[in-house]
Amino acid sequence: MQLDVYIAFFIATSIMILFPGPSVLLTVAHSLRFGWRRALSTVAGATCGIAIQVTATFVGMASFMLLLAEGFEWLRWAGVAYLLYLGLKQWRAQPETADELNAASPQTRGRGLFLQGLVVTIPNPKSLLFLAAFFPQFVDPAVPLATQAAIMLPSFLVITFVFTAVWALGAAQLRGLFQSRKRIVLRNRITGGLMMAAAAGLAAARR
Repeated sequence: MQLDVYIAFFIATSIMILFPGPSVLLTVAHSLRFGWRRALSTVAGATCGIAIQVTATFVGMASFMLLLAEGFEWLRWAGVAYLLYLGLKQWRAQPETADELNAASPQTRGRGLFLQGLVVTIPNPKSLLFLAAFFPQFVDPAVPLATQAAIMLPSFLVITFVFTAVWALGAAQLRGLFQSRKRIVLRNRITGGLMMAAAAGLAAARR
């Protein structure tokens, strides 16, 4: 892969990831509530979801998956319902002490946050279509596809993880503003609203 093409790919990917989508909204919500370390589980889940979509794109499965999208439409709506449930639950949550927050439920431990990041990303057909259109712009027909994939796929995932993690780190800086009981209530409503916004973004995704 030529250096100038790779640089263009890097810049285009970075700009794309900087724009907040449902997974970024969810990451910010988790970072505000739990801090950036736990929110990295959400970032990891979203990155794994993207990895599945990108791999499908490179092995030529994108069209096949889109043909099956109608059959798996329930998966997207199940993800929407799940995120709405979590958002409403968080919106109505009472202020918790530090001990209560550390004694997290299964939904708010690392595995649960990872699952939420995965749920937001995988069933998004709009993202899959975009990736299927994005990568061919940087593929050189004269170079073996496997060689280019070995460079582009890891690079794309690293950029995705790093830039989404930056959103988590940025949101975590605001946690100090939510210390009093009233502000914790406000934080819960902000994070719950962000989760519901992520659900809305997933619901609005269309092929």
